[in-house]
Amino acid sequence: MRYEGGVAYLTAEEMAEADRVAIEDFGVDVLSLMENAGLQVAALARRMLGGNVAGGSVCCLVGKGNNGGDGLVAARHLHNWGAKVKVVLGGSRAEMHEVPAKQLVVAEKMGVEVADPGRGISAAELLVDALLGYGSRGSPRGQVPDLIGSANMSGRRTLAVDIPSGLDATTGEPGDPCVVAAATVTLGLPKTGFLNPKSRAFVGELYLADISMPREIYVKFGRWPVDFGEDSLRRIW
Repeated sequence: MRYEGGVAYLTAEEMAEADRVAIEDFGVDVLSLMENAGLQVAALARRMLGGNVAGGSVCCLVGKGNNGGDGLVAARHLHNWGAKVKVVLGGSRAEMHEVPAKQLVVAEKMGVEVADPGRGISAAELLVDALLGYGSRGSPRGQVPDLIGSANMSGRRTLAVDIPSGLDATTGEPGDPCVVAAATVTLGLPKTGFLNPKSRAFVGELYLADISMPREIYVKFGRWPVDFGEDSLRRIW
């Protein structure tokens, strides 16, 4: 853990412990955290599209883990708000973890377009990178690298969920490839990798989102990181 500007930054292992405490000690289930996270991602996407997504287009790149679940929740909200939303999966449906797999079912029932891997990304106004989460290590594998390459070459702005896919959350070292985001909305607490100057080119603007983790967890890790009294999305840089 490191402190800068009055904000606590956690390693991937420390963030996993914070999540464990929220879930096991406080009874905040994974689905609740995912719903809150996805709503905040959608809110920042709306801000990046000028404050109104109705009639706009968003392509969400979704991985198999909980980061992908956050992206699917965001896709649902953006769809409800009138955006044309397409979800592109970063792997097979059979690989998806239980909770994000349920989110995928809900999104499809709502009429969100879902494309299997290999279909490529759509020519959307905004891309949402929800492929890999803070627990990812090393360079991306499988079909994810192709999606990252397509996103980076698209010329479209990308909003990264929690951390740009391919970036090491603890060290800030980019993998090959790594998403180059216009903005990153990090969840719960920022990650120590963001303090590596090398990471700035991939993170873009950094926002911290309130996903309703108990205040006591923040205190456990040293201090209340940011005052969310005025806005549940606070820009760090």
